[in-house]
Amino acid sequence: MTERWIAPAIAACLALAAPGWAAAQTPAQAAAVRAPRMAVTKHEGTFNGEKVKFTATVAEVFLNDAAGRPAAAATTIAYVRDGVKDRAARPVIFLFNGGPGASSSPLHMSALGPYRRGPAAPGDRSGGGWIPNTVSPLDAADLVFIDPVGTGFSRPFPGTDPQRFYSVSGDAQAVKTVIAAWLRANKREASPRYMMGESYGTSRAANIARISQDLPFDGVMLVALVGEVSGREMPYVVALPTMAAGAWYHRRIDRAGRTVDQVFAEALDFARTDYLEALVEGGSLPAERKRRIAERMSGLIGLPADLIAEKDLRLSKNDWMFNILKDATLRTGLLDVTVTAPLEPGQDGAIDDPALGVVPKRAPGAPAAPPPSPAALGAIPSPAVARYMVEALKYPAGDEPYYGVNFAVNAAWDHERPRAPGGTTGPSAFEALGQAMRADPKLRLFWAAGYYDLTTPAYSGRYTLDQAGVPAGQLTAAYFAGPHGVYDHDENRAKFADAVRAFVTKKP
Repeated sequence: MTERWIAPAIAACLALAAPGWAAAQTPAQAAAVRAPRMAVTKHEGTFNGEKVKFTATVAEVFLNDAAGRPAAAATTIAYVRDGVKDRAARPVIFLFNGGPGASSSPLHMSALGPYRRGPAAPGDRSGGGWIPNTVSPLDAADLVFIDPVGTGFSRPFPGTDPQRFYSVSGDAQAVKTVIAAWLRANKREASPRYMMGESYGTSRAANIARISQDLPFDGVMLVALVGEVSGREMPYVVALPTMAAGAWYHRRIDRAGRTVDQVFAEALDFARTDYLEALVEGGSLPAERKRRIAERMSGLIGLPADLIAEKDLRLSKNDWMFNILKDATLRTGLLDVTVTAPLEPGQDGAIDDPALGVVPKRAPGAPAAPPPSPAALGAIPSPAVARYMVEALKYPAGDEPYYGVNFAVNAAWDHERPRAPGGTTGPSAFEALGQAMRADPKLRLFWAAGYYDLTTPAYSGRYTLDQAGVPAGQLTAAYFAGPHGVYDHDENRAKFADAVRAFVTKKP
């Protein structure tokens, strides 16, 4: 591997003003603003069986206020194949995770980057190192991972109120600005471009698409879509198939030779028909039929029919998580229902998710206490990712921590619903995406969901896209026997990378 450093004067070309943002700067703050940091390294790897030479570039993009003064730095980690004759024909994918407050490290270091974290003990953010990721789609497309402000090494500048970046609209504008800056600085405006968001990143991607008439995309890729599901019935309907998949995994139902795909499909059909009809009937549902529905649900999701009937057939996620393994004094995860932890008093089923792994285990004999708030948890460093960025990619971060997830950002987030011109509430992000796809038959959508994800259940994603009017002929759907991070485990990682590669190389 060879390295070279880029002079600050060259790096400065990545700074770009964000129109409409204004903030006062003190003279001390203005003097403290430095040139954007950048590091470039050369690498070689084998992806999809093909040897590839590529350049890794870690660079800051300064986000300026309306007066042209830097307010924050966002970091991109780009991997670009060398020796490509026609860059205008080579796809580039911009990728980010969600949170809000999460860095791009899951998609970067666990899924699609040319290197991935090696095995480490559960909850160990320091171990594992990095190893080649031979399934990365870098053979077919260039990859640009984006860490929004407050995550990774991306930071607001001292004296700047970061709240401007911690809202639906402000965040979407900032990340759009980063994408436009990268395309311009790298002379890739003519390349086919794709955008991938995971979890809250799916909402971010849809909101960026909403405001990007001047920055069109060839495709949008959504992983673990945050569904727009409301009402008295549908939140229960969309969760039931995932509960069935979890019951299958934990052997709390009779598998009868069925695969998880078959159980999920059977539960989905029941949820959309008999179950939905029973919920709509509500208090008018005859007692005998209510009992039959409860028993049918029990055979699918593994909870006792009496408990289901007692809950009037409406089971919350906590009802399932805290009861499916209650006889073993265990609970399941939310992001991943295959993960278990001790069932203890005071659990809320959210921040204490064992699959999230941010709340310390309670010491034996310690009194029950509510889990900490996101604000109390604050920023969670990822030392292993920081070492990779500094040692392998030569990024001059010094001792600065890399924030894998920043719960302070999450706690400060403004979940506004962006308004249309004139101040009226416009369509939701996914409704706007559906409208854009109907207006442009060439705009394609990729959606991936995990059977074991109860945070954003697979059917909630499909229901949201269906209700948003996404044309079926422009949608590619991929299901995985995996959790919220659908690429978890080697088999899922390879399947996910193959699906991404196929999507971006498909001819219109």
